[in-house]
Amino acid sequence: MTEQVVTPVSDNSTPVVLPRRSFLAAAGAMGLAAMEAAARDYGPGTQPVRYPDPDIVTLDPRFKKYALGNTPIQRLYHSPNMMWAEGPAWNGVGRYLLWSDIPNNVQMRWLEEDGHVSTFRSPVGNSNGNTFDFQGRQISFEHGTRSVVRYEYDGSKTVLADKFDGKPLNAPNDGAVHPNGDIWFTDPGYGGLMNYEGNKAKGDSVQPYQKEAVYRIDGKTLKIEKVTDDIFKPNGLCFSPDYKKLYVADTGASHYPDAPKNIKVWDIVEEKKLANGKEFTSMALDMHNAKHEIVTKAGFADGIRCDVDGNIWAGAGWVGDGYDGVHVFEPKEGVRIGQIRLPEICSNVCFGGSRRNRLFMTGSTSLYAVYVETQGAHIT
Repeated sequence: MTEQVVTPVSDNSTPVVLPRRSFLAAAGAMGLAAMEAAARDYGPGTQPVRYPDPDIVTLDPRFKKYALGNTPIQRLYHSPNMMWAEGPAWNGVGRYLLWSDIPNNVQMRWLEEDGHVSTFRSPVGNSNGNTFDFQGRQISFEHGTRSVVRYEYDGSKTVLADKFDGKPLNAPNDGAVHPNGDIWFTDPGYGGLMNYEGNKAKGDSVQPYQKEAVYRIDGKTLKIEKVTDDIFKPNGLCFSPDYKKLYVADTGASHYPDAPKNIKVWDIVEEKKLANGKEFTSMALDMHNAKHEIVTKAGFADGIRCDVDGNIWAGAGWVGDGYDGVHVFEPKEGVRIGQIRLPEICSNVCFGGSRRNRLFMTGSTSLYAVYVETQGAHIT
């Protein structure tokens, strides 16, 4: 892809877009605004934000159609006792948003009707990602039990996968359901590397049991197949709107120094296999530091979702103010077209609400949401 550098502006007007090689030479003369932003205070009694919300940032004209000028980023829930919020999933029938707090071993629920928040389930095997299948059953990816599970209509729990090739899985992380009933999931192993989010495996290997990989569970036979391990640590994943591509975030740089910080994409062949894997986009971003110097910073893309136009919305973080939040990439060349800046690391995202036009974001110790002028491509 042709990599570009963009200069955001707080009023969502058209930004300057420059090829990377031209950016450094032109930056000083243009007096570009710093991309570093002060952390926003969402606490009670704070000053309201004037529209348009300055933390909904248009980086490319293609994002303007998705950014609403008269809506704010809202912090729906915060608790100092919530340690690492993850895995948001929208239930359209129940009109609730479900998410995990991995270290506390609970799943939480936010009700659309009145904003009420309560503990949904406990314990939950230190679940990370969650989703719903096309029959409305909840699927969870558990670190503590190293398994993929399904909650049945009667409240019982079925283990769908906990082993591959005779060995335990590392710690399933996130997943998505195909219309044919198959469940695709990632197994980077974070829950097997620390007791904080699961059960630490014996030894110090960053691969406790298996080479990190992406798997597919056959919806009819429950047979598990490895679809690729050509990735360092596969994390969040999502399908394209037509289910012909699979996008996977790679967070391998957390343990492998040479790993790229990127999102990869594959073609899906006959609904079961992957081909033509390549980088979809890099998470590197040219930013201004406090001294107005241009520096390149790259964080991690974690949970990702696709909208009806094929754009990828990625929870991102581990850099700081001006970077952490949600990064939005157009589907053809992987160009970053917009950002939703948060004062916390964003672990994951999910489209939901009655019209599926509300982006929910799990941010470390909080749950955030913002309305956007698009809809999620899939049911959750």
